[in-house]
Order: sequence, then structure tokens, then C-alpha cells
Amino acid sequence: MRRETQNILLILLGGALLKISFSGLYLRYVQKGLLPLLIAAGVIMVGLAVFAIVQDVRRGKAAAEDDHGHSHSSRSTWLMLLPVLAVFLISPPALGGDVVSSAADTNQTQRSRNLLGDLPSGEVIPLSMTEFVTRTAWDESGTLDGRRVKLTGFLTRADGGTFVARLAISCCAADARPLKVRLTGDVPSLPDEQWVEVTGKVVPKSANEKNSWVPSFTVESTTSVAQPVEPYES
Repeated sequence: MRRETQNILLILLGGALLKISFSGLYLRYVQKGLLPLLIAAGVIMVGLAVFAIVQDVRRGKAAAEDDHGHSHSSRSTWLMLLPVLAVFLISPPALGGDVVSSAADTNQTQRSRNLLGDLPSGEVIPLSMTEFVTRTAWDESGTLDGRRVKLTGFLTRADGGTFVARLAISCCAADARPLKVRLTGDVPSLPDEQWVEVTGKVVPKSANEKNSWVPSFTVESTTSVAQPVEPYES
């Protein structure tokens, strides 16, 4: 690979990292805590590329003087930057229903038994999908039974049912795992991938091994919302 090409790739990759870092798009790929590392990596890549370009220019001038003005320019290589700049104009969406539908219906909460604390007080309890699904699978005391809960996620449909879903990540989007809840009652007729807040109650004992620990949720009300800045749970 030519040095010019290497420098172009460094600028491209470093610039892309900085772009998604400062625009907030990095949250579609990794957890929030990794932001400093992304910025550092982007700065280092761009810095190395600039340093290499300066060195090449100096060597080029020296070689031109030695050759009595016969320049061997490779400026055309830099034109490669024009098409790859399109990368900066394309923003892929966060992972969504396609991942939920294609993933194996094995609830990941079975692999992470967390100690469940007391539920907060209030008429409506806002819970993350992770906590809600974990409680329905492991809390045999039924602390959620009869409690009105609010969940936030996107709608997806499969096997004749409607689900509210969310993706959870441990590090980055590559390890995303689906969390989903089957909706019953006043099921919304909104399109797939629409983000919503649903309020209702869990169907007691609805999560079991036969349905891959996917609980059912009786919907009382639904509100359409924008996709959260942080679309993934951790």
C-alpha cells in the first residue's frame, strides 16, 4: 500500500471517529463510557496522518531539488478522498427490529442473575426493559403483579404477535442482544420500528421456558416518542 493511501485511510478513519464522537452518533455503536477512548483514537489517527504528510512533503521537495526540478508528484492519489468523503454524510440507523426478529429467542437475562432491589413507589413505575424482563424471569415473589409499569422501546411484529423491544449491549453494537415483551390488551396499531412508551401491567407467570422467557404485557395506553439519544440499554 502506498504511503499516500495509508495517510488517506488514517485521516478517513480518524475523522470518522471524531465525527461520530462529537455528533453523538457513537451511541449507536458503543456505550457512553467509551467516548474518551474514541476521541483519543481519532485524534491520534489524524495526528499520525498529518505528521506523515508533512514528512512526505519535505522529502518530496528535497528530491525535487536533487533531480533539478523533475518532480515525481503523486497528487492524484489524494483525489481518492473525494468519493470516501461520502462516508461522513451517511449515518446508519441504530439496530432495530431486524435484529430482534433474526436473533434466537433465548432471553439473555438467564445468563445474568442480578440481585433485584425493591421497586420504587408510585402509581406508574418506569422500568428499563432489562429490569422488567429480568424480574419477570427471576422474581418468583411476583413483585410486579398488579403494578402499573411504563416501558420504552420500539414496536416489532413476529409470529402473529406485537412486541415492544429494546436492544442491550455490554460493550458495542456487535454484542447487541434483544429484549422483548409481547403486548396484549390495547395493542397499538403503529408501524414497526416506531418508538413508544407503553403503560400497563405484566401478565403474571407469562414468562416461562416454553416461550423463551418473553413476558406478556397488558397495554393500557401508548404514546409515540422519538428514538432516545441512547437507543441501547446496558
